[in-house]
Amino acid sequence: MANRWGIPKDVEAFVKQRDTHCVYCGLEFKENNNSRKTKPSWEHIVNDIRINGINNIALCCISCNASKGAKLLEDWLKGDYCLRNEITEEKVAKVVKEAIKNPPKLK
Repeated sequence: MANRWGIPKDVEAFVKQRDTHCVYCGLEFKENNNSRKTKPSWEHIVNDIRINGINNIALCCISCNASKGAKLLEDWLKGDYCLRNEITEEKVAKVVKEAIKNPPKLK
């Protein structure tokens, strides 16, 4: 997984250890699987590439990342993809729930 987004190494290490499943749909990441779906991708929960702390950087599956794109988290959670995949504010990972309650900001 290449880090092209300027994520600090300590944040990268922390997030890789914390996020063993997609923070949105809960899919388990599998290291020795050739499927793109089970590989993690970097995610800015709040879509601001300048906010690179552990409260905004997460790992999610490629499907969720592609679906969310540049959408606001609140809007994406109300969309068809989340409805079809039963992704709700209550089911997402703790880091996402915290970002919903208290969105990370640029310092």
